[in-house]
Amino acid sequence: MNKQVFLKELHQKTYQQVWDMQQILFQQIIDTKVSNRRKQENFPTSNHFLFVEHPPVFTLGKTGKIEHLLLTEKELHKKGIQFIKTNRGGDITFHGPGQIVGYPILDLDNFFTDIHKYLRLLEEVVIRTLAEYGVKGERSSGETGVWIDVNTPFARKICAFGVRASRWVTMHGFAFNVNTDLRYFDYIIPCGIRGKGVTSLSKEIQQKEMDMLKVKKTIQKHFADLFEVEWVY
Repeated sequence: MNKQVFLKELHQKTYQQVWDMQQILFQQIIDTKVSNRRKQENFPTSNHFLFVEHPPVFTLGKTGKIEHLLLTEKELHKKGIQFIKTNRGGDITFHGPGQIVGYPILDLDNFFTDIHKYLRLLEEVVIRTLAEYGVKGERSSGETGVWIDVNTPFARKICAFGVRASRWVTMHGFAFNVNTDLRYFDYIIPCGIRGKGVTSLSKEIQQKEMDMLKVKKTIQKHFADLFEVEWVY
């Protein structure tokens, strides 16, 4: 099992650019697996992790409802926000400046073949990252993601997740609000969930601007611990 993971910092790129990049890596891994099975070979499959920050965009998962977007096409254009239908799981969410987006493209045959465990470990990466800043992240039963004050009237999501998997290969990932302008979430029903709010790390600890690089390093540390990976730069 190959537990090396190629880590790539993409800085700022559009959602479509990175989706295209993910699909290439995703397909390369699947092609290797298919070839191995057909030829009874055992070439190692690769694993990747992409960090990126997107310009403002709303993305709708394959099971999402378009009515959870509260703006017209004209209003989206006026506000400079893109809208893209994607092939990940989940409903509608926002990506934008001040948000850390992580896309693990992993062959789970190198780790464990359990999507439920995969999602719970991704959540745990964020929960442990938040703990280092004195913030208690929690899970909400039946709702993938990381929340604050989940069992109170003030429940609010700080990190959204949406993945796709085929032949145990993953793509898409998580969107962690760090310095995010939360007003963008007023234009959608985030993840299709009514009655719960959205927050960011900077808001929770009342700091004007967080060091994004430092938060990413913390995410890397906990991801490496939980998935037992060796980073390749």
